[in-house]
Amino acid sequence: MKTVLLTGITGFIAKRIAHDLLEKRYHVRGSLRSAKRADEVRAVVGDASNLSFVELDLTKDAGWTEAMDGVDVLMHTASPFPIANPKDEQQVIGPAVGGTMRALHAAQAAGVNRVVLTSSMVAMMYVDRPKGHRFGPDDWTDVNHLTANAYIKSKTLAEKAAWDFVKAHPEMKMTTIHPGLVCGTPMDIHYGSSLEVIERLWSGKDPMSPMIWLPVVDIADVSALHIAAMENDASIGERVVATDDTMAFPQMAEALKELYPQRKIATKVAPKMLLSVLSLFDRDLKSVLPQVGREVLINNDATEKLFDFTFIPGKDAAQTSAKFINAHKG
Repeated sequence: MKTVLLTGITGFIAKRIAHDLLEKRYHVRGSLRSAKRADEVRAVVGDASNLSFVELDLTKDAGWTEAMDGVDVLMHTASPFPIANPKDEQQVIGPAVGGTMRALHAAQAAGVNRVVLTSSMVAMMYVDRPKGHRFGPDDWTDVNHLTANAYIKSKTLAEKAAWDFVKAHPEMKMTTIHPGLVCGTPMDIHYGSSLEVIERLWSGKDPMSPMIWLPVVDIADVSALHIAAMENDASIGERVVATDDTMAFPQMAEALKELYPQRKIATKVAPKMLLSVLSLFDRDLKSVLPQVGREVLINNDATEKLFDFTFIPGKDAAQTSAKFINAHKG
């Protein structure tokens, strides 16, 4: 059975991928920055008899060559995902691009030619298109776009660098997977930035929600598409849209309110004028202000056709996340 080097195995998405790969009897070599977190992964992936670990850092060369020994497939999921926009965007962009290139150079040097790279819908969505346009595989984010924050730039630039590398080394066979806001049931309570969006809505911390649209997808679908892409050679060279549909924050709030009517979940829409005033005092709010009122539509037709795939509805994924959060923090 094939051995998969799964980078960033402690991540929200990667833990689920590790679980699903092991269920299918693949050998998984998971990279982590500190071996101290290995037990955290072992505790949730099920049968860990085919699981091993290597210590790797996106910003350092050490260990990458050794990590590729005996590997058949590189599945690169590791990338910084800040909940807030950093003062210096290079804190996010540097590790994202540098880590991707370290992984690809090490793979190519070791003869590991099959790569599945976790990109993001943000690498497609932030570019001017006519109203009603459905963003998909042919769209590339403009990193100079008004809406492009540090995270958006990091994912776009890392993916572009990866495709440039593949073009220069045609023996490399890569597929990129593009999740939206990943919801659903996490493998454990260490779910990081993704579910913090749902948790904030569920908490009722904010009296209103901005009219910002995000693509929403269930983590089960994200994992399934990573593995399906690896197993299906027809996906080589493709940018795979891994998301169901888009939801605006007030729509997500309404979905959570439907489940928990007793909670003070705010479903009111925050006026853009109010957000503009508040952004004068809130750097994070200022960074997302250009996205307010910008409706985003998604084109996942190619994904559904290529993999004969039906997505879990975004509303269901968001509600599933809320159930997990309520069970652990309610």
